[in-house]
Amino acid sequence: MDARQTLAAALERCPIVAILRGVKPDEVEAITEALVSAGIGMIEVPLNSPEPFDSVYKLVHSFGKDALIGAGTVLSEADVVRVENVGARLIISPNVDRAVIAATAKRGMVSLPGYFTPSEAFEAIGAGATGLKLFPAEAGSPRLIDAHRAVIPRSIPILAVGGVTPDTLADWWKACEGFGLGSGLYKAGMSPDEVRTRATAFMDALRIAAG
Repeated sequence: MDARQTLAAALERCPIVAILRGVKPDEVEAITEALVSAGIGMIEVPLNSPEPFDSVYKLVHSFGKDALIGAGTVLSEADVVRVENVGARLIISPNVDRAVIAATAKRGMVSLPGYFTPSEAFEAIGAGATGLKLFPAEAGSPRLIDAHRAVIPRSIPILAVGGVTPDTLADWWKACEGFGLGSGLYKAGMSPDEVRTRATAFMDALRIAAG
């Protein structure tokens, strides 16, 4: 599958990306097992976490058949290469960096850069982005995405990242194709059981929103 097909398939399975900022390599597999068992199928380890490439490597080899694994806070072409070298296929950035997006697209990996304005969206799309993440979503609203959709092609999925809760997920779901969930789902030091409980709450909210 190419990058767009990979992302479309992952969003169809479950439109949630779990953001494991601060996770450590010795706990990442147990945390991810809790997420996958709850039904979440996209996992992001931000590169400002402890030894992130070790964590990504472990997840690729333990869960790569069941989940789309990748890295977040990717800020350089060199990091794109390192993520590819450990076998991951998902690159997420907080910003629109044409070089990072192009390097990701060249390798057939999924590129999800952060954007907030139509100008940023079209710059990202022009560089080869697979999809977009509205970031920080809590500074906007579902209506902001609705307005952007007047010009952003429907073929480009938009994920809301930042501030989405089980209570607000239904409102966002009317406007976007997916979600990136950070501290509302996982905080450094949480146990797998705590993460599973939070993941289940989000999945229950998603089922209600989806009807």
